[in-house]
Amino acid sequence: MPIEPDTKDWTWVVDRPCPECGFDASTVAAADVAQMVRDNAVGWQAVLARPGAELTTRPSDDRWSALEYACHVRDVFRLYDQRLALMLTEDDPDFANWDQDDAAIADRYNEQDPAQVAAAITEAAGPLADRFDSVTGDAWQRTGNRSDGARFTVDTFARYLIHDPVHHLDDVAKGFAVLSGGGSG
Repeated sequence: MPIEPDTKDWTWVVDRPCPECGFDASTVAAADVAQMVRDNAVGWQAVLARPGAELTTRPSDDRWSALEYACHVRDVFRLYDQRLALMLTEDDPDFANWDQDDAAIADRYNEQDPAQVAAAITEAAGPLADRFDSVTGDAWQRTGNRSDGARFTVDTFARYLIHDPVHHLDDVAKGFAVLSGGGSG
């Protein structure tokens, strides 16, 4: 069953803490995001090593399963690497729209092999982190535009990006707690 799409504009997470996960991207140095991407990919390895039913069960009707969140993070890493490459090679590029909810349905996230997803997260995180590591000087101020009108510099793009996989690891931890009878936190 599809989850109702999240239509919130999350760009505010660049400037203030997220009340849902507690992550504060405003305190993150953009230059630290590369290592944070690598570390986050490691965190997903432990998640994806859990038993199948724990991975594919949704903790509530409005939350994805751990496997669905993992697939989403894999695709975010891939997409943001492409977008970052555009920002670094083109002047003020516009990004093609990506509907994460359509992707989850079309790619059958909850039916994918967790071991393959784990490997793919690592494979997607590497190039993205390496590309962030290559950014220096004025390149942090290069710009790019999302299809909804949101405008980013490479600096704000980095901090906006890292909130997503961190937030979703938190979603998964809370979901496992619900599934094990520990409540929603």
